[in-house]
Amino acid sequence: MAVLPVPLPAPKMAAVEKRRQAVAPVASLTDSGRPSVSRAAAVTESEEDFLRQAGVTEMLRAALLKVLETRPEEPIAFLAHYFENMGLRSPASGGSGDPPGQLLLQQQRLGRALWHLRLAHHSQRTAFNNNVGVAYECLSAGGRKKKPGLDGRTYSELLRRICRESEAPEAVVAPLLRKIQCRDHEAVPLGVFRAGMRTCFVLLEFVARASALYRLLEAPGLAAADRRLSQAVLDTLEGALQAGDSASTAPAHYLEAGSRLGPDSLALAMDRAVMAQRPGISMTREEFLEKAAALFIAKVKPVG
Repeated sequence: MAVLPVPLPAPKMAAVEKRRQAVAPVASLTDSGRPSVSRAAAVTESEEDFLRQAGVTEMLRAALLKVLETRPEEPIAFLAHYFENMGLRSPASGGSGDPPGQLLLQQQRLGRALWHLRLAHHSQRTAFNNNVGVAYECLSAGGRKKKPGLDGRTYSELLRRICRESEAPEAVVAPLLRKIQCRDHEAVPLGVFRAGMRTCFVLLEFVARASALYRLLEAPGLAAADRRLSQAVLDTLEGALQAGDSASTAPAHYLEAGSRLGPDSLALAMDRAVMAQRPGISMTREEFLEKAAALFIAKVKPVG
């Protein structure tokens, strides 16, 4: 005699159904008996793999680290500019290899390298060196007919571009460029590139400080300063640079030595200059900057 199932009351059926949903497995067994990953987990893992393989994860991580390193006033605008000026890390076409296309690509690389170099002040040694490395990679990217590496022509062009975009006169920076430039065919290692970039930025800051000092010497309403006072300041600056020779020969130390000119020493030197019985001949800003920069450049060792 067959036993018919007894129907459960409505409340009990709902409770049983609720327990069944609670213990439902998140993974099912495949034909081989192995548990299969849920569809949602598989999709998530697939998206993460895609971002990782495409380099997006590493790129975003580098961008965020750069924000923390630089700490800009407007982080969102900084990130937008960062992604816009990202260095080229893979070979790119320069317009089917034609010279105009290659020239445009080279200018883009120079612009990106210069942008990275300006992210941190040269006194922030770790951050500046990291940015120098990124700039070096930007310029070292090889094209279809070019092997990876940095040549002297590109290195020298970047130096000239840095100087052109500053307020330093051409006559002031030209002697430095002749010392730290490389020949067009020479291979420029990272160490030489780093030293050249740092020296260039230090000189530009040195010239900017000398220009500010000259403005204090200028006569009211005249675009010139008394030669006696100007020469006294230059002599005092030279003495400060000479005193720093025993400490270090790094360009940054010469900048520091020049910035430590005490007001007492300057005042005494200027008093002696005023008391000297000499005709008051003027000195122009260009001449003052050339003389001040020459004191700095004399300490710089030539490349090679």
